[in-house]
Amino acid sequence: MRKLLAISALLALATPAAAQDAAADAKAADLEFPAGWQIRLDRPNANVNDVRFFVAGDGLHATTGPAAIFWHPDNVAEGEFGARATFIQMKPSRHPEAYGIFVGGRDLDGDAQDYFYFLIRQDGKFLVKHRAGAETHTIIDWTAHEAVMPVGDDGRATNTLEMRVRAGDVRFLVNGVEVAKLDRVPYLNTDGIVGLRVNHNLDVRIDEFSFGPPRGDD
Repeated sequence: MRKLLAISALLALATPAAAQDAAADAKAADLEFPAGWQIRLDRPNANVNDVRFFVAGDGLHATTGPAAIFWHPDNVAEGEFGARATFIQMKPSRHPEAYGIFVGGRDLDGDAQDYFYFLIRQDGKFLVKHRAGAETHTIIDWTAHEAVMPVGDDGRATNTLEMRVRAGDVRFLVNGVEVAKLDRVPYLNTDGIVGLRVNHNLDVRIDEFSFGPPRGDD
């Protein structure tokens, strides 16, 4: 099917390829991102210079002003697969802001952008949404779950997010605990690019970002 693809194979620094709107601005600003990775801001009029995305040790690190998605065009998964990453929120944000992973990415640099995403935030809640063009569709609204670790006394929160895509359903796990499951329906497309999403004004490290054959969970 697919071999496991981790970010360790992509750690050289380079400027990303141009994309529409904010992604084109990123190239113009000559920002340094991990090799081949691209960025798109939620708002075309936001300033890409307010976002940093860089290699940190064996992982990645994102600091944001505006909300953004990050992806490498070679990170494509189809059929049955698992996608996961460990997120370390380095300090609390002024307001609860979300971060996580997405699958099913298509036309990410165009007007018809489409992806399916799973996020958490510092108050111990998770969310599942779908984006199609300029629209977003809430599939599971913000829901508290004890598996989602909130920011601790040290100002940090560490959580591993995972999506397990199977023929009949999609499972959502935080720190190895299933927090939700959705049956497969026609609009729930998961074939496409696997990437990352980090919302406004966050400082987040991402470790062990990978995808490949789903882990056994039956």
